[in-house]
Amino acid sequence: MITRRTFLKTVAASAPLIISADALGATSPGANDIVNVAFIGLGGRCNDIAIACLGMKGIRVAAVCDCFRPRVDSSLAYLEKNGVQAKGYTDFREMIEKEKLDGVMVETTTHARAWIACHAMAMGVDAYIEKPMCLTIAEGRHMVNVARKYKRVTQVGTQQRSIALNNWASDLVKNGALGKVKEVLAPNFMSPDPWKDQPGEPLPEGGDEGWWDIWTNQSGFRPYHTQLHRNWAQWWDYDGGGRCYGVTGWGTHSYDQIQRGLGTSETGPVEVLLEEPVQLIPCGKFEKREISPDETGAPYYGMAKDQVGPRAKVRMKMASGTELLLNMDGDFAPGLGAVFVGEKGRIEINRDAISSDNPELISGADRPPKLSVNETEPHIQNWIDCIKSRGRCNADIEYGQRSSSLCYLVNIAREVGQVGKALQWDPEKERFTNCDEGNALLSRPRREGWELPA
Repeated sequence: MITRRTFLKTVAASAPLIISADALGATSPGANDIVNVAFIGLGGRCNDIAIACLGMKGIRVAAVCDCFRPRVDSSLAYLEKNGVQAKGYTDFREMIEKEKLDGVMVETTTHARAWIACHAMAMGVDAYIEKPMCLTIAEGRHMVNVARKYKRVTQVGTQQRSIALNNWASDLVKNGALGKVKEVLAPNFMSPDPWKDQPGEPLPEGGDEGWWDIWTNQSGFRPYHTQLHRNWAQWWDYDGGGRCYGVTGWGTHSYDQIQRGLGTSETGPVEVLLEEPVQLIPCGKFEKREISPDETGAPYYGMAKDQVGPRAKVRMKMASGTELLLNMDGDFAPGLGAVFVGEKGRIEINRDAISSDNPELISGADRPPKLSVNETEPHIQNWIDCIKSRGRCNADIEYGQRSSSLCYLVNIAREVGQVGKALQWDPEKERFTNCDEGNALLSRPRREGWELPA
């Protein structure tokens, strides 16, 4: 049985938590080898990942881990039903020490991802990290540094970077099909809400002693509450707005699509401007539509019905002069993409779907077909291939850091920005040059015992 005391018994000195790849005898799998992976964090998104993995060759799910034991048992039962024999754990460090793993897939709550991913990488395994990969911009930069220090292969879960149609359309924009890109339009996504303390509720049955304390991770401890546990992505201390139409939910995909199309995957904006006061605004509804006569009938990823959250239009400027207008509302926004507006027309890129006001721009003979497999499979396959080759993944951790940063810059502008006054951002130093209040939000105090390894 795992308790907080046993889980954190080595916290006083972080070095014992870090075991090098050499110490574990880890070696990279060969081109024809099976890659052994483990799932960490067995919630809803992990179910999607499991379905994708079970349909793929060259990958073996060797183990699963969650601090809440009933989820471990449920996951093992699901895998066994599908012919997979795996081991179950409630401490990921014990799992890495005992199992011969090549990589871990970190699908935990956002506020726990950095701590787990950094320790796992330091222990010598590669990492697939769900998006957003971090809770703050400073935390994300630390994760990049750890990945580079331990030479780990990393993939962040912005899977549109492995969808052929998205990449083809992104290259059109990047290589000048629109001429100079003047502006990019994207949705006005919701920021997170503050959690209002409420009386605690009884813990669900079946968990080991101390599991809720472990779940709380870096954030300040609070009594268990169902809404906190199940809807963690809605609350500021646990995510940056991870609901369907939230800044770090769908917004991560949208902003990452912008970065890919503009060719700015390793940098960021130079200005962030709050254009209106923050208000609680409903998002609209979810439906399908045809964007243009060229559209192939792909599902329209629109709004999550009846969701209300803090929103305000934000404008960013890139060093090139291109402006990002994060202001689209209602049923006219690409929920997982963006509209690139250039001198020669417009191209809208959504997940596995593109359209244009000039159909000739997107009618090339080399245009790839739409996906015929689970949308996440190509992304996982890219990670598996890079584990073997030691190459750089399509959504390398540096790219994930930059896309996550756009999300948190939106949130910071809404927290401390003044309407009409631009915040000056240095994308190299990842700091504001004219806003101390904004710089104070680039990191957060971590609960004692949950410091990140160097």
